[in-house]
This record gives sequence, structure tokens and C-alpha cells, in this order.
Amino acid sequence: MAIASSPWIVACAGLVVMVVLLIVALGAYRGQSPAGDDRMPPVGLPLPRVPVEPSDVTQAPPPSPGSSAPVVPGLSPRASGPPPSAPTVSPTPSIHPVVVPTSVRPSTRAPRPAPPQQPPAVSGRYRVVQSFDGGFIGEVLIVNASRVDRGWTVRIHFGRGRLVTSWVEGAPQGTARQFDGGFSYVSGVSVPAGGSVPLRFHMEWASSTPRGCTVDGVRCSGF
Repeated sequence: MAIASSPWIVACAGLVVMVVLLIVALGAYRGQSPAGDDRMPPVGLPLPRVPVEPSDVTQAPPPSPGSSAPVVPGLSPRASGPPPSAPTVSPTPSIHPVVVPTSVRPSTRAPRPAPPQQPPAVSGRYRVVQSFDGGFIGEVLIVNASRVDRGWTVRIHFGRGRLVTSWVEGAPQGTARQFDGGFSYVSGVSVPAGGSVPLRFHMEWASSTPRGCTVDGVRCSGF
């Protein structure tokens, strides 16, 4: 009757029972965890070492022949020694062009032909006009090849004989001087440019072929 008249007593008792049941349930749960290897070791102690069987280790498969290993510069995948040294390259010698001195450089120009020899300004041509017993009449033709009038001097040597007379055809006479075996003649008038004059003479006891004949020092032709 007392309990029925006091409901709070019943509520408190129920609450106490629920707390007790909760404590019992927690103790039962903690008591269910197995003791042994699963227990956490105290803090600060090393973990126990568990032996590992060889069969438990998973071996990596060997690399296949086709797979390419990472290439290390200077090392061959199969080489075990140090990397080969780079070949020594000798410096290429510099080639300097050969300079030929100008003084010895061969000339590619053709040699210049020698200028033609100029004929003498005044020349003479000897010939025999007439021959007879004991003597002959000869002639030296004086030719002026220059562009101006020129005087002249003839000198003839026969080796022997005597000059009888000498003269110039169609022009003023000059001066004759005789010497042993010959004579000289100096003109009395100049030979015109491009013209000619004949000097004639009579010789006795002399060969018709002179040993020497010159006009102004130039040898006569014709003998």
C-alpha cells in the first residue's frame, strides 16, 4: 500500500536497476575480448617479432626479356664495371693557305713579241753598172727611209785599185776623198724624205766586189 501510494519510489528503483544492468553489460562486453596476442602491449615496450616463413613472402616475378630496365647514362644493363670513358678526340690541325710570293708567282701572260726592227734611216745598195778591160763603173744607190731630208756619207774599200772619178746623177756634187784601195764620198745635198740618189764611180785595177761598203756606218746590200 505504501509503494502504491508513493510512485516516485518505483521510478527511482527502476532507474537504479537500469544503471546496474548497464554496468553489467559493459563488463560483459569487455570480458568477451580474447586475452593473448591481441592485447596491446604496454606503452614503451618493443613489439614482439613474429617469424616469417619463406612461403609467406611474395616473390616478385623476374623481369621478362622484352621489358626494358631504366637506362643509366654511361652504364649498360649487363655491364657491371665502371662506365667506359669517352674516346679522346685529337684537335684537327688548322690548315693555313700557302701564299705564293708575288715575286715568284708564275706569270700567265704570254711574252710580248719583240718590236720589229726599224730599217735604218739611210741605206745603200751596191751594184756594178758596167765592166771593161782594166776597170769598171759601179753604183751605190742612197735610199732615205725617214720622214725628213738627210745628208749621207759613203765609204767603199776594194783592197787595191785607183779611183778615176765619182759623181751623183741629177744632183749637186759632193766631196770625194781617195785612200789606198778605196775612197769616201760626202754628199753635197740631202736626200729627200722617202727618196733616193745614185752615186756612181769609175775604178781601175780593182775587183768589182768590194771588201766593204757603208752608208752612214750601215753596211750596203747587193754584194
